[in-house]
Amino acid sequence: MDTKITLPKWTMLIPAVGIIGYFLTYMDDSIYLKIVLAFILIGSVLASVHHAEVIAHKVGEPFGTIILAIAITTIEVALIVSLMLSGGEGVSELARDTVFAAVMIIITAIVGICLLKGGIKFKEQQYKLHGVNAALITLMAIMVMTLILPNFTVSGPAGEYTVNQLIFVSVVSIVLYSGFIFVQTVRHRDYFLPKNSSSEDEHAPEPNKKTATVSLLFLLVSLGLVVLLAKFLSYDLEHIVLDLGAPKSLVGVIIAAIVLLPEGLAAYRAVSSNRLQTSLNLALGSALASIGLTIPAVAIVSIISGMPLVLGIDAKSMILLMLSMLTLIFSLATGRTNVQQGVVLLVIFASYLFYTVVP
Repeated sequence: MDTKITLPKWTMLIPAVGIIGYFLTYMDDSIYLKIVLAFILIGSVLASVHHAEVIAHKVGEPFGTIILAIAITTIEVALIVSLMLSGGEGVSELARDTVFAAVMIIITAIVGICLLKGGIKFKEQQYKLHGVNAALITLMAIMVMTLILPNFTVSGPAGEYTVNQLIFVSVVSIVLYSGFIFVQTVRHRDYFLPKNSSSEDEHAPEPNKKTATVSLLFLLVSLGLVVLLAKFLSYDLEHIVLDLGAPKSLVGVIIAAIVLLPEGLAAYRAVSSNRLQTSLNLALGSALASIGLTIPAVAIVSIISGMPLVLGIDAKSMILLMLSMLTLIFSLATGRTNVQQGVVLLVIFASYLFYTVVP
């Protein structure tokens, strides 16, 4: 039964104030305004997590996690495309660096933190193996064809696909992602439902349609604001990174982390409530959406604009990516998780960050 639930005022106030603050940047770009906007950015992330959970509770699993994943990916695509069209140095590698960073953050950092938290709090957690397997094999196929295979084709420059190859890999990515969504929502929806019903959230009152609609609106506004503020603050962030002597690619990692923060917080809160299945749905679904939808979108931009698009990652990145995927596959191969699996994934993520800063 639908219940009238009042949304916390701060979840609506922060995005509203953030919009005003963003428009003020056209008249004032002082350091004080940027500090305020940085705090608003954090508040917008927290607000988006709250609204996403309201919507997820209304529509149920796995639709709630899909809505959040696609919303974040849409905003991520908009950010990448806008930066690509603005031009500048390294624009041809921007999509590759951002997508690779997003995937590594999700499969090592977000999943690692969730497994570590679940292992510490509950010792062991269970999930449905069939759903996780479907996500992992789809993710592996898309990653190899979009980030690794371009290094071994001979029709175009190293690391780049030709127009025909871009069209083919874009269609394949969409087919694979669409097939996964069909399995997740229609054919085998039960594979992705929580294995237990011990969460207090499942017994909480269900929000009514008006509340859910308002939350959806503020979710989109909050996520859009996160990306706009991240883009605005990225120029100062880039100067800070370069002044510290770190590679420019670190900026992409930081921006990807900011964009994925709502997803990460939602996954962490789910695993803290002993809902590992929901947490994995969020993480793996976001990784699939991030790579399966972003690559076709930037491929279209590249083809229409004639802009070169480098997709192939270097040898070091390929090794780290395959190590991450193999570790994740073995960690999620039994239907039970423990603290050590989270530790290993977080160590791999730390290695990824270290070799990004110290290549």
